[in-house]
Amino acid sequence: MGFWIFMLCMELLIPVMMILFGWIFVRRPPKEINSIYGYRTSRSSKSKESWDFAHRYFGKLWYRWGLVLLPLTAAAMLAVLGKSKDTVGAWGNVLCCLQCIVMLIPIYFTEKALKSRFDENGKPRMQ
Repeated sequence: MGFWIFMLCMELLIPVMMILFGWIFVRRPPKEINSIYGYRTSRSSKSKESWDFAHRYFGKLWYRWGLVLLPLTAAAMLAVLGKSKDTVGAWGNVLCCLQCIVMLIPIYFTEKALKSRFDENGKPRMQ
């Protein structure tokens, strides 16, 4: 049972991190374009407007997707409650891989939104 609790805590780290950083990116994004912290892609770093937009957009996606992923992860871990350590470990590995995929998908949508709203120089497109 101890290993299952440990794995549950480990599996909940990604959704909790998505919720936390999503909230931070929406409410308190990095003020300046930098190479250390934030949603740092070449497209988001072209201008202050694209930087701010990318953080709000990506933050909202991560926050919402994290809220969905959290109970789904907990429910998925309940499926292996009382199973062997090998089963719990293998299931945890599968869940972690799926969570990483879900964690990366918002990048595609954010880049697509940036491309449609900003030109090559990071200037907003006329709507």
